[in-house]
Amino acid sequence: MQLRIEFQKYPLAHEVRTDKALYDFVLELKNTYLHNAEQLSKVLYDNKLHIINNALGTHTKFSRKQGKKLKSKREIHISALFKEMPLEFLRMIVVHEVAHIRVRDHDKAFYHLCQHMEPAYAQLEFDVRVYLTYLDSGRKVLWPTAHALTTLQT
Repeated sequence: MQLRIEFQKYPLAHEVRTDKALYDFVLELKNTYLHNAEQLSKVLYDNKLHIINNALGTHTKFSRKQGKKLKSKREIHISALFKEMPLEFLRMIVVHEVAHIRVRDHDKAFYHLCQHMEPAYAQLEFDVRVYLTYLDSGRKVLWPTAHALTTLQT
């Protein structure tokens, strides 16, 4: 019954389907809330992320020496599971990973920043956990992609 309510609350999957679209989505959010923060060098959907790290997203920073300079790069990887979820769920995980640019640990300041970027962050995180539990029980994906809906209608 709970998942039927969630399906009604979030009726459609989002249109952010490619790594380029995801990069633009993340960059817009980052520039809105953390405009002075270091740039991201890569943002992409990762098909193996959930399986390997038991994580839904990762934020990593690489540093390497290039001549006399120290170069650093930041990357965000989002689990490909989020391709078939509502925009609100994608936004929640993106907010989480973008917040790690400013705050490394999951502490009070981190969750305060998440709430600032997405006021419904706590509820969305809970809804994502409920949905992932539903998927782990062997059930089918609830949100067909917009492309799949268009195909079914024609």
